[in-house]
Amino acid sequence: MNLVTRVRETALQQPTKTAYHFMGNDTSYAEFDQSIARFASALRDLGVEKGDHIAFLLGNTPHYLISLYATMRLGATAIPINPIYTADEISFIIQNSDTKVVIALDMLLPLVEKAAGAFPSVLTYVICETSPEAGEKIAALPDSVREKVKSFTQLITSSSPEVLPVKIEPDDTAVILYTSGTTGRPKGAMLTHENLFSNARDTADYLGFTASDKILATLPVFHVFALTVVVNAPLLKGATILLVPRFSPQDVFNTVKDQQATIFAGVPTMYNFLYQFPQANIEDFSTIRLAISGGSSLPVALLHNFEDKFNVRISEGYGLSEASPVTCFNPLNRDRKPGSIGTSILNVENRVVNELGDDVEVGEVGELIVRGPNVMKGYYKMPEETAATIRDGWLYTGDLAKIDDEGYFYIVDRKKDLVIVGGYNVYPREVEEVLFAHPGIVEAAVIGLPDANFGEAIHAYVVVKDQNLDAQALNSFCAEHLAKYKIPSNFEFLTEIPKNTTGKILRRSLKEQALNK
Repeated sequence: MNLVTRVRETALQQPTKTAYHFMGNDTSYAEFDQSIARFASALRDLGVEKGDHIAFLLGNTPHYLISLYATMRLGATAIPINPIYTADEISFIIQNSDTKVVIALDMLLPLVEKAAGAFPSVLTYVICETSPEAGEKIAALPDSVREKVKSFTQLITSSSPEVLPVKIEPDDTAVILYTSGTTGRPKGAMLTHENLFSNARDTADYLGFTASDKILATLPVFHVFALTVVVNAPLLKGATILLVPRFSPQDVFNTVKDQQATIFAGVPTMYNFLYQFPQANIEDFSTIRLAISGGSSLPVALLHNFEDKFNVRISEGYGLSEASPVTCFNPLNRDRKPGSIGTSILNVENRVVNELGDDVEVGEVGELIVRGPNVMKGYYKMPEETAATIRDGWLYTGDLAKIDDEGYFYIVDRKKDLVIVGGYNVYPREVEEVLFAHPGIVEAAVIGLPDANFGEAIHAYVVVKDQNLDAQALNSFCAEHLAKYKIPSNFEFLTEIPKNTTGKILRRSLKEQALNK
């Protein structure tokens, strides 16, 4: 059993059941399964074979759901990429992942036009039309580019719904998720069909998902949290996904009310914006039976305030890309402990260990390690990184945690220097690399500081040789090379950045100084 066969089962058993709702339209499981089959057939005709890599530059639209399940049905590997990444960031992932086909939104046509001749390994670019002008824009491309570009709509409507079955093994790689690395370059976590199926199944069972649930999908579906909790888990249970193109409090409340949503999943930033929305009231969430929070720590005060305002319990959990991602959630049949990430989900083990790998005492701080069928097979083309991260079957998360006498885990600190902006991981080194590339900068250091809206914000310290260089110029420079959420919200100009005796920059010292101001 895998996710693809599970959706096909539901399509046969409950063909008229709504698989997803998008922009006022319902799509049944039978229609969804036929779209998957047609697009898989089209990809096969384009030369996609089992094991090939397909990159997605897609948002919260049906294109993503169809592309993901069609790719998996062929035994190919999906590589979701944040479509708001810069050309530099996207280029690295496409090159590193050995991508054969790119599926992109029509708004990214200018990027596709530039990329068409840059990546010899990419044979085809499939453009997903979201506007009436898309066809004209494709037709206006230069001949050399247009011959590599195909229309998603034309492919899916002209291909056969019959696809020869491809034998999929549990250990076959289904998805490669690129996660920021400490070196400044992303690492591709290889997640197998077993990884994804088991985590979707165990998360859904632990949180009590049923076929009658309607899950609001406003989290970006290319993110690992959404991939499992609001895409795979609902589809595995035969539930309905309510696709919302982008997050806004008004859209969330309207969709909950209009579609009678029963489950909401979001990052703390979303909960904060929903809570602060002036027109919000208890009726707006009256049909929600379960609210889920992940991506970063949910402030306890916000948790209580939100629950009091909307009369809904929030279950906070924990996960990471390398674990598909969920390892813990606050259980529904036991006490919910504010500030805790909960207990181990079904079939997954969590431990807190010391530097020798031995369990620490209750209440003591150590490193959180994880074992289960959800743990990745490794990093793509990075055997040394894989060996350092997975030891004796245990995934070493790098996160500091503690456990209480009832088996509840608490994250004490995150991976060293990691900053989480609105649920997105940002490593300071990646931002520093960009700053160091500026000819007017001598030194740079980046830290995360608390932010009321996004959890944390990027704060950059720079030493410059050009005294005319200002924050606006640096912001513009960063915007050329970094996704918006990675751009520092503040630049502080120093004459010297503190270092230790070996010359290593002391980020902790910078953070302490900033917090004590």
